[in-house]
Amino acid sequence: MLATKVMRRSFATISPTTSLVEAARLLLETNQRGLPVLDKDGKLVGILSEGDLLHRVELGVAPPAGNWLEQLLGAEEGGPARERMQTLSVATIMTKDPVCINEKATVNDVISAMDRRGVAQVPVVSEGKVVGIVSRFELLVALERSLSPHGEG
Repeated sequence: MLATKVMRRSFATISPTTSLVEAARLLLETNQRGLPVLDKDGKLVGILSEGDLLHRVELGVAPPAGNWLEQLLGAEEGGPARERMQTLSVATIMTKDPVCINEKATVNDVISAMDRRGVAQVPVVSEGKVVGIVSRFELLVALERSLSPHGEG
């Protein structure tokens, strides 16, 4: 089965200059695992994942020095951790050169790419443009459909 059969076709993207606060809001609003980062020409230049926001020294919340997430969530208004989050852009912490697949990739190719790089989703690219996203969620939906008595498999 081709990845294009299971990919999410409706997805949000961001630019490298988007603030981290805006990016976090967009992740929550869209329920995506990550956001493709596109330059002004629409070329994929990176991806910002949930993990990028939760595991970064640049945000001043580096583990293992205590409960860093609690420190960030309880950061005082105007404090340094909150200020960094509000002023840093996506380009600061995005994953550059993200793993992606082309539109002719199979579901097996997707799973192999995810396993190899330890990621939960991959963008699907056609002629240099992101045309879809396949995450573990889409793979589970496809699996459930194929196993269902009334499935499409």
